[in-house]
Amino acid sequence: MAQPKERTTRRRPSTREAPTRRRSCYFCKEKIDEVDYKNSNQLRRYVSEKGKIRNRRVTGACRRHQRQVAVAVKRAREMALLPYVTG
Repeated sequence: MAQPKERTTRRRPSTREAPTRRRSCYFCKEKIDEVDYKNSNQLRRYVSEKGKIRNRRVTGACRRHQRQVAVAVKRAREMALLPYVTG
């Protein structure tokens, strides 16, 4: 019987030269408990040019505040404070 081959894990070559540091959550830093949907200027940071809600990796928000941002953006869109799409 032939011996089983050793499994080797292949790693994808790194596209970045240095690992980037995770951004800290703006809301945690400012000790903001709830994200307000009426503050449309603040919410614009979390929406792309096309109107999509940016993900946590891009915004740097923690899980709790990212969920609140998503709900706040949806409420602001419903109240016509933010557009659904641009362009």
